[in-house]
Amino acid sequence: MHDRVIDATGASGPSCPACGTAEPAAPLLRVPLPSVEDLGTVAEARAAIDGLDAALAVLLERRAEVAALVQRLKPVGGFAGRNPDRERAIVDAMAEHAPSLGRDRLAKIMNAVIEAGLDAAGR
Repeated sequence: MHDRVIDATGASGPSCPACGTAEPAAPLLRVPLPSVEDLGTVAEARAAIDGLDAALAVLLERRAEVAALVQRLKPVGGFAGRNPDRERAIVDAMAEHAPSLGRDRLAKIMNAVIEAGLDAAGR
């Protein structure tokens, strides 16, 4: 589905053919997603991981910023305002985009992301 490039260009219209989501106006973040079959050495694989990690860091930081805004807008924010139904929906949607990771692994990852974001928002 998202097998070649993540491109958050701010262009209008759907950016994900699978889910039809439109990208908001934002700075350009274009990340090549090399095929595992195209990586033949440890150095190439590590370079690919480094690029993905850099993009992931930017995405996590932006997610934390937006989540902090949500916390300020909600009547009850912070850890007390967690919404298990919303969190399950997030994981379910992510599992559709990354089925090989599986729902249980994604739930663990997203729990860590959400808790880190709440912690950052509280500072």
